[in-house]
Amino acid sequence: MPSDTSASANIAIEELLEKFSSGTLRQRRRLVDEVESRSDELKGLGSKLFETLPKESDDWSKGWILQVLNRHHNDYLKDLLAKDSSILFDVPSSSDIDYGPLQQSLIEERFEEADRITSETLRCLAGPSSLERGYVYFSEVEAMSEVDLISLDLLWNAFSQDKFGFSVQARLLESLGGRYDKLWSRIGWKVDGTWTRYPIAFTWSLKAPEGHMPLVNQLRGVRLMDAYLNHPFLKSRLKKS
Repeated sequence: MPSDTSASANIAIEELLEKFSSGTLRQRRRLVDEVESRSDELKGLGSKLFETLPKESDDWSKGWILQVLNRHHNDYLKDLLAKDSSILFDVPSSSDIDYGPLQQSLIEERFEEADRITSETLRCLAGPSSLERGYVYFSEVEAMSEVDLISLDLLWNAFSQDKFGFSVQARLLESLGGRYDKLWSRIGWKVDGTWTRYPIAFTWSLKAPEGHMPLVNQLRGVRLMDAYLNHPFLKSRLKKS
């Protein structure tokens, strides 16, 4: 029986995009390389390209296509975005935060930089005391803006083929029976019982384990991570899964 990939190599680009955006998570991930291999055809669609994609605000098929265009047709993507920035994901903030730099870092797959921006954003959401001390207390998480945490999670999901983000980490934790000791090795934060060394030993690419990013400092125990993964904003994010 032919695979999804081999069967898709001979179909029109429009049909491939329809399959890529409407299949199951596993089916869509199998088509990732095929979509990239036809980047010239994606460019050839011009402004019609993004009209063919789902209108859902965080469908990751658009995130991957933006990354593909950045990889293979960077100048074309720059021109496209200069003419129509609405192509990007709509990520609102109730805290006057500009998510443009984070979205651009993720498009360009500069994941270490994106992680640093995310950490800084979380300190901003926690308040002036957090910014001054340089880290977030677990007790500051509950009061963080749901709107902004959703925007952060949306961007990490959208530019990782749904592999990264707090919602992904929460799903994995649930699948492991709430066992953080099992989660750390599952997401690559511990290897053979030893904490992964920051930043050099982390995998700053799409090849990283599921749930690998964004990072949360565990030096003061699991309470901070637990606060993020139990924040009310995750209820709406997990429903979409």
